[in-house]
Amino acid sequence: MTKHIFVTGGVVSSLGKGLTSASIGMLLEQRGLRVRMQKLDPYINVDPGTMSPYQHGEVYVLDDGSETDLDLGHYERFTHSPLTRDSNFTTGQIYLSVINKERRGEFLGKTVQVIPHITNEIKNCIRKLADDDVDVVITEIGGTVGDIESQPFLEAIRQFSLDVGKRNCLYIHLTLVPYLKAAGELKTKPTQHSVGQLREIGIQPDVLICRTERSLAREDREKIALFCNVPIEAVIEEKDKDFSIYEVPLSLTENKLDELIVNQLNLPAENLSLDRWRDLIHTMRNPQHEIAIAVVGKYAEHRDAYKSIYEALDHAGIAHRCQVRVQRIQSEAIEQEGPERLLSGYDGLLVPGGFGERGIEGKVEAIRFARLRGKPFFGICLGMQCAAIEFARNVVGLEGAHSTEFNKDTSHPVICLLDEQRTITDKGGTMRLGAQPAHLAPGSKAAIAYGRQVVSERHRHRYEFNNLYRQQFEANGLAFSGTSPDGSLVEIIELVNHPWFVAVQFHPEFKSKPTAAHPLFSGFVKAALEKHLSRGAATQTV
Repeated sequence: MTKHIFVTGGVVSSLGKGLTSASIGMLLEQRGLRVRMQKLDPYINVDPGTMSPYQHGEVYVLDDGSETDLDLGHYERFTHSPLTRDSNFTTGQIYLSVINKERRGEFLGKTVQVIPHITNEIKNCIRKLADDDVDVVITEIGGTVGDIESQPFLEAIRQFSLDVGKRNCLYIHLTLVPYLKAAGELKTKPTQHSVGQLREIGIQPDVLICRTERSLAREDREKIALFCNVPIEAVIEEKDKDFSIYEVPLSLTENKLDELIVNQLNLPAENLSLDRWRDLIHTMRNPQHEIAIAVVGKYAEHRDAYKSIYEALDHAGIAHRCQVRVQRIQSEAIEQEGPERLLSGYDGLLVPGGFGERGIEGKVEAIRFARLRGKPFFGICLGMQCAAIEFARNVVGLEGAHSTEFNKDTSHPVICLLDEQRTITDKGGTMRLGAQPAHLAPGSKAAIAYGRQVVSERHRHRYEFNNLYRQQFEANGLAFSGTSPDGSLVEIIELVNHPWFVAVQFHPEFKSKPTAAHPLFSGFVKAALEKHLSRGAATQTV
């Protein structure tokens, strides 16, 4: 029977439940187990697709087009768990499903209530991942114990162990053990209160993972174990990682968490081998080179808004034994201070996606700077569209060229709305979403980077390059190196006579892993490294 692990959080939010869940999944996979990952989010939005990046961070898109929580990015980077729309459910989706059933008369006139109807729906969502090909389902519960909106989810997972048997469930609670500088000691009371709230609901945690700045002394662990009613070996220290999030699995296995899980759930696991992962960390700690990349974005000050991009740059750095130093630069700052002052010292420029007109001209100016200076440039989604706008204005000579997203009356709409989007009014889940195939031009930078001519990448956009301008662009040196299979949609553009000027309509960052850097990120970092080394050689010559 499929085993279930439920991961909850307490005391404060942002403790890293997603990273911890992903790390647990990775450790169990390394023990030969088949793992599926899932996130249950307590917010009422149907999905994060219409939520502000400032509140929610990036929207992580799956192959099937689902717009999901950014924690699913951690799941994919750490594990091989196949993710689908059944891997992320929100309160909005749960209630919408129940209400639709009520409207269809499926409850036969019964009063629809949180218990049992909402909790049954939640349990059905958890069961969707359990089948004969899955050993363990890891379900992360979003939010914090004590939140009103989290209560139906906690009640559902309490009931779940009654349905499948306690020996088939494991409850892991992630909590904070704060260090009070004035007192000079760690405080276990917040953890005791958090576990107390869980026990009031009816859930006794089997394992406590304690986030902490300082190492837990044995007396601290003994105190937590005593007051929280868990064995001392089930009090797991998770000390803050200053270097890399990819150290988390190593920390957990040093505290024998994987062994504890395997024993408690009676899983037929293999011996753990993390040699490849340790080599990865060693490579990160001992780079041969260092480069600086400027990321010019609309949400640059909010790290989680471009979470997968920063991770993909790190992955490419690992592939080239290179430390990638990222500087986040607001595109509006480029408009105010100019690209010369803000971008001159970097080895490469990346312009990511976004929505809305704010900061667009700053992105366009940054791209022009990279094109003229021969600086490696990588554009993603809106970054590609801005590259097209810049090229149209300053090379093709189309004065006032723009996107109809920002200027409906532009005389040269080089970027326009997808035909399929013209009749759509609802905002949620209606963009061009998910994995789409692309054919690459032989000999192009993109084809060389991928090592093949047909690829599949994930999309999230409403606007596209206007095919009416293709001939003019090509005549001025811009290559359309990737298109949809029928050639109707532009997927990749690049400049032939440039060290690396590649821009894509899709989101390659979603398919990058620390053990397998995405080919385009790898190509971009390689070009930036070559730029850095050539600049260093020129300086030495002088």
